[in-house]
Amino acid sequence: MTVDFTRRALLELAGVSSITMAAIAAARAEGGGESTAPGPTFASRTPIRIGMVTLRVNDPDKVAGFYRDVIGLSVLQRTETSVRLGAGGVALVELEPRPDANRESPRAAGLFHTAFLMPTRKDLARWLVHVARNHTPLTGFADHNVSEAVYLDDPEGNGVEVYADRAPELWQWRDGSVRMGTEQLDLDDLVALTDARTTNYAGAPEDLRIGHVHLKVGDIGQAAAFYTGLIGLSPTRTIDRAAFLSSGRYHHHIGANTWRSAGAGRRDDGTTGLSWFSFEVRGEELLAGQEARLRRAGAVLTTLTNGLETADPWGTRVRLIRA
Repeated sequence: MTVDFTRRALLELAGVSSITMAAIAAARAEGGGESTAPGPTFASRTPIRIGMVTLRVNDPDKVAGFYRDVIGLSVLQRTETSVRLGAGGVALVELEPRPDANRESPRAAGLFHTAFLMPTRKDLARWLVHVARNHTPLTGFADHNVSEAVYLDDPEGNGVEVYADRAPELWQWRDGSVRMGTEQLDLDDLVALTDARTTNYAGAPEDLRIGHVHLKVGDIGQAAAFYTGLIGLSPTRTIDRAAFLSSGRYHHHIGANTWRSAGAGRRDDGTTGLSWFSFEVRGEELLAGQEARLRRAGAVLTTLTNGLETADPWGTRVRLIRA
């Protein structure tokens, strides 16, 4: 398989005929020097970071097969009530069987996509060849200035992003806002990092983590008030009907948009979709501050053995876990 064939194969998998059309598709999925060092990425070294995502699904075996065979996660635990998958022994995705549940409406608040962060750009290239050779359908890909990203959906329509960050010193900040555009992804340059004639992506790198979670919300102001005022993230960029927030000057740990969900009310727990996701919080003082702010705001809290659980304004459960 030549590099050119890989590029054409990826365009076909994304259902488009040009890089520009692929970037437009990616814009619908994410609004608006390369990483080469192994080990925990910037996203995982911040005081607050994403831990794991739990999904309610009709067919856990089929969905688990996707996260295992396409993303490369390993099945860490399987019981009658859940399937847990991860990388390097770290749990990243949990599936809760709901065989009779209705699918969550695309216009409801909930998950827009789970974003899996590759430790290096070469890992992303290896994964791209893997999906191309296995004819995995894609929904778009783009250069976001701070990162390079590919988009797809799991078998039940839960959005997925797979991306690699550029070196943080190359990110462009101005007045507290980071530049994050949606431009053409240079597929040739990316795929040239690996052997496009074969796939050597046997599984996810041990340091693969969820870099960010992008949510559908009913109101951007309410989302910002919750995730900044109560959880303690900082805004990094605001565009039309979307906000991006992070800890420790990462480009974003949380994205929130109203592109399809403006005015959405409380979510229906009886449908499929996002059940809960977690933040890992470094330090007892930081976690105590989050708890105090949530209590002052009258939030309903559930105590966990390793932290606490609350919910955002649309009922999406959020866990705050001691790192």
